[in-house]
Amino acid sequence: MTTTDARRGAAAGEWLLLAVAIAWGLTFFSTKSLLERMPVMDFLTVRFGIATVLLIAIAPKALRMSRKTLLHGALIGVAFAVAQITQTFGLVYVSASVSGFVTGLYVVFTPLLGALLFKVRVRGLVWVAVGLATVGLAVLSMQLGSGAPFGLGEWLTLISAIFWGLHITLVGRYSQPDNVISLTIVQLGVASLIFTAGGLRDGLTLPNTGPDWAWMIYFATIVGAGTEFAQVWAQARVEASKAAVLMVTEPLWAAVFAVLFGGELVTGRLLAGGGLMIVAMLVAVRASPPAP
Repeated sequence: MTTTDARRGAAAGEWLLLAVAIAWGLTFFSTKSLLERMPVMDFLTVRFGIATVLLIAIAPKALRMSRKTLLHGALIGVAFAVAQITQTFGLVYVSASVSGFVTGLYVVFTPLLGALLFKVRVRGLVWVAVGLATVGLAVLSMQLGSGAPFGLGEWLTLISAIFWGLHITLVGRYSQPDNVISLTIVQLGVASLIFTAGGLRDGLTLPNTGPDWAWMIYFATIVGAGTEFAQVWAQARVEASKAAVLMVTEPLWAAVFAVLFGGELVTGRLLAGGGLMIVAMLVAVRASPPAP
């Protein structure tokens, strides 16, 4: 691969990661609503079971893979499952905005875990982007002065942020342009088995209304199979720390959708937090040239 091809691939990956963040931005309020009618493990079982079956149906040949890809995909799938379970259980106890902020702290954990586990050297500008994104995330997502304690929901969500950071780090380490679909299928398949083991203990609850099924199909296809494949593809071309900064803009897009379609007002907090996160994105994109 030439340097020009690498730069083009990295640019495409960066735009794709932004698209992933935008798709995720629609999920917090709708997930919280569905969890009022479905147990957490049942929700995850149905969502990622459909996503796994869909990817296998689209690319059955991807099931032929090396033992190394199978092992790496399984490891990523375990991290993904723990992150999903702790985040979703945490969302039962906290507001969507607080969940978005605490989850977004993976932007800090990703470079730390990369340095700790794989001795990845993070460039100074990436750390600047991480700092800007964290401050912007706090301004955008937290209701300052609420006096709310750091309780069970927040602790569960913090654990999920650590595992999201681990997930991004592992995907960045093990994804290659030639194993993207196989790695995604194994990841989702292993996670689905874990979710199913929890969901079937007391019987599986399915969505029981048309709107709930519509949201579930969206979760399974666009924000399940689609975004996971897109993330693995993009991270084969974009370093993990930069990917984390781009994906952590999710709460920004959630706020934009709330203004455009939810009737919420444009506030100073939205402008300040969103502005910091946009600057963080630009710094992250320019932080380092893509490796050939």
